[in-house]
This record gives sequence, C-alpha cells and structure tokens, in this order.
Amino acid sequence: MIPVTILTGFLGSGKTTLLKRILNDQHGMKIAVIENEFGEENIDNEILVQETNEQIIQMSNGCICCTIRGDLARALEDLAERKKAGTLNFDRVVIETTGLANPGPVAQTFFMDNTIADEFLLDAIITLVDAKHANHQLDEHEVVQRQVGFADRLFITKSDLVDATALEALKHRLVHMNPRAAIKVVNFGDADIKEIFDLRGFNLNSKLEIDPDFLAEDDHDHDHGHDHAHDDDHDHATCGHDHSHDHEHGHGHTNHHHAHHDDKIKSFVFRSDRAFDPNRLEDFLGGILQIYGERLLRYKGVLYMKGVDRKVVFQGVHQMMGSDLAAKWQPIEKKNSKMVFIGIELPQDLIIDGLTACLV
Repeated sequence: MIPVTILTGFLGSGKTTLLKRILNDQHGMKIAVIENEFGEENIDNEILVQETNEQIIQMSNGCICCTIRGDLARALEDLAERKKAGTLNFDRVVIETTGLANPGPVAQTFFMDNTIADEFLLDAIITLVDAKHANHQLDEHEVVQRQVGFADRLFITKSDLVDATALEALKHRLVHMNPRAAIKVVNFGDADIKEIFDLRGFNLNSKLEIDPDFLAEDDHDHDHGHDHAHDDDHDHATCGHDHSHDHEHGHGHTNHHHAHHDDKIKSFVFRSDRAFDPNRLEDFLGGILQIYGERLLRYKGVLYMKGVDRKVVFQGVHQMMGSDLAAKWQPIEKKNSKMVFIGIELPQDLIIDGLTACLV
C-alpha cells in the first residue's frame, strides 16, 4: 500500500514552502506530489513547474511533482500503474489541495473507490494555519474551519508575526475545534519530515497500539496531546488553563485573554463504561450519518460491544464509516467506550442521548 498525506490550509498558510522543502530536501524518500487544482488557476504552480508542459516533473532528489486539473482518482490510478510498470519510482504521495478546498471529498476518494483503496492508504490530513491571519480567516471562511476540523495534525506557521499571548489564544481556539490533532508551531516549512509522514491518522487497527491513552479516563481528556507515540515534544495544545473543552460548557471557563469565538465547528466526546448493543448502535449511527453526514467531518472511537471480547475501533469522514476489531480486552482493563465527534453545528445532545439509548 502506498501511503498518502493530504496537505491543506488556507491561501498563504505556507503549503508551497513546505512542499518545496519536501521536493528538494535530501531526505532519501521518493515522494510523488500531486498539486490538486480542481480546475482553478493555481499560482503555486508557477513556482513548482517552470519551463515544461509535461504533467509529471522529476526532481533532483528522486521526488516527482504531478499537476492535475481533472479527476484525482484518475491521477492516482495513473501513478499506481506507472509505478507497477516501473516507469515511475516513488514510495509515498502528498496531495496539496487548493487553499479554498474542503479536504473532505479528497479524503473520501480513498474510501469510495475500490481500485484506489487497494493501492493507497490514507495516512493523515495535515492542515497549515497562518498564525497572523488565522482568527480572521476562521471567522470569515467556513472552509478554513473545515480544514482545521479534518486535521490529524495542525502546523501553525508564521508565529514570529504574533506575540505569545495571541499564539496561545489561537492554540486554545484550535483545540476547541479539534481536540484530536496534535498542534505544532513550525517555521518556514522546517517541520521535521518525520512529523509529516506515517502519522497513521486513518489507520483503524493500529490506533490502539499508537495511542494507549485514547481510553484513559482523566479529568483533562487531553487525548490530543498523545495522538502519536512519537509526539513527546509537548508542543501541542496542552495549554494549562482550560481542559474542559470536551463539553459545551467548557467555553464558559475561557479566561480573559482568550477572545470568545463561536466557531461552527466543534468537537465533543462520548464515553461510557456500559457495553453497546451492536444492532442498536449500528442502526443509530446509520441514521446519524444519513442525516448529518455532510456536517460530520471526522469521528473516531474505541467501543466496548456486548458479546465481543475485542475492542472495536471505528472512524469515518462524512458518510464514509469503517470499523475493525482490535486487540482483546485484557482482564486488568476497565472496559469502556470513547468516541470523538468533530463537525459543523452538530446536535450534540441528540447524538449523546441516542448513543446512551444504544447501551445495554
């Protein structure tokens, strides 16, 4: 399986700087970059592709860059065929979406199309956030909120243009919208390549191995700080003040230097020590996805199911949901379920009541 990373972020957030670094660094990896233009004129293209009409450009370090105006699925199939035929050599793919794009449909491509699902593995969505302009962009453009909500990891760029208080307030705002994503401040695309690849944000069955804290019952519920085993730099938003961002009322605790932004995109967590009735849960989630699928950006969970001696992990993007059996519950473990939902104006009470009704 060829791992794929989706790189998203609003115009001017620094995606091209990061891409140029990926394409020119001597990191020893052979990476195919897809510039996904959705038919718009893309300024970034002038920087990456000079003097050539060929759609695929070879870089000096063995990477390749491919510009597509048409269908992403076709471009991916084409790359996979060329790799099989031995005419192109690459180990992974990075897709850069346009600054105005919702990354949801791009992510869905990897679930909907069987040919692609057989060849490619969606690793993670990385969103770049411009520290100076982020608050204004988040207020003005719902697509920027979506980009944050979909992320497995958030990179804050241009932090040198704001003071420490503003940076802390931005981290705080991002955590409310997406508690799952580790947050890191980066300068001019100097993110360590290891922090971009193999994050396994979409790897169902490995979730538990990577993240032993996912089910840990603690007051802070800062699972976003432990999203990946190698995240020990603690640069994420484990900001010391308001860890109650699990619930709506967490917003009441914001202290004076956090301006209150009423973002449409919010997250909430459901947990229970009681087992789920598998049939009831399947019916309920099916109904929720049908009605609210478009507004559900990402959702993920580890479930304790009646009659199943193993943990059930599930996750999804919009209406596309997948689940898998994970490790056995150990005798010393306290069996419980925990689910995280990130979405646009979701009926939190209705979903929590509905899930509670699915418990045995």
